[in-house]
Amino acid sequence: MAEMMKRVALAARPNGVPKPSDFKVEEMSIPKPGRDEFLVKNLFLSVDPYMRGRMNGVTTYAKGVDLGETMVGGGIGQVTESNHPDFAVGDIVNSSFGWQTHAISDGTGACKVDPELAPISTALGVLGMPGLTAYFGLLDVSPPVAGETVVVSAASGAVGSVVGQIAKIKGCRVIGISGTDEKIGYIVDGLGFDGGFNYKTTDDYGEALERLCPDGIDVYFDNVGGPITDAVFPKLNLNARITICGQIDQYNATEPPVGPRLLWHCIVKRLQIRGMLVFDFVDQHAEALKQLGQWVRSGEIRYREDVVEGIDNMPEAFIGLLRGDHIGKRIVKI
Repeated sequence: MAEMMKRVALAARPNGVPKPSDFKVEEMSIPKPGRDEFLVKNLFLSVDPYMRGRMNGVTTYAKGVDLGETMVGGGIGQVTESNHPDFAVGDIVNSSFGWQTHAISDGTGACKVDPELAPISTALGVLGMPGLTAYFGLLDVSPPVAGETVVVSAASGAVGSVVGQIAKIKGCRVIGISGTDEKIGYIVDGLGFDGGFNYKTTDDYGEALERLCPDGIDVYFDNVGGPITDAVFPKLNLNARITICGQIDQYNATEPPVGPRLLWHCIVKRLQIRGMLVFDFVDQHAEALKQLGQWVRSGEIRYREDVVEGIDNMPEAFIGLLRGDHIGKRIVKI
């Protein structure tokens, strides 16, 4: 009998928060690589908030997932068969392999991972897309100056936790916003943030920001949007910078949210607001990874991984990610 693999396909388009029934775990024969292709057995797969938008089937900066198609996502795998001149059996490779135990690649977008530098799973987190997003989103999009106040939403997540630590390395005062007291304890006691608040138990976000940021806010790294971002705008200083990285608050919305009209602050305070995608900086990824690696090895950047076991648990791992029931980078071990 042919050796079998598993994949997770999109079974239905979610209405609001995704449900387990929106996904289907399927079993099939493992394909054979063709000319200039290689076969990878995945070891770790990533779940990330951006995947929610892909489930809507709408093309934005990337194509949406079609019904019946394998869910998109990054992965770390080992080459088991190869007809490709640049990838040999045994190589550890990072690419967008999707939610499946095995994948065929022609090498496009794939890069080798050196297992001697750090645990290979970090190529999906602090030394991968989330770490690079934090690096460029802060240092290139909204560069901080020593002594300034930086506020980060979703601060205990894979991106936000690295943003805050880089800001501390640059000599800033850093305040984080997260959804549990445990997460606030993690970023303050574990990562060195100067303070933070639990948005789920805080009645007045504005008052909390006033207390924690007595000199105002100079840089805001926005991962969530919604009422948290609404509360940040009035506290921004003259010439403040804002990085729009994610809008988690709106990903599961069934109706377009309408909030306060706050753009007049851009005029009064001469704000700089810029959206960012990590792919815009692809030519600088190697240099950034070298610096991030140095910070990780020196202990200046610490990281945490939330590991879920098994391909069958991919849907719940993802749904739980959107609920915020993780700290650090959530990955699935195959």
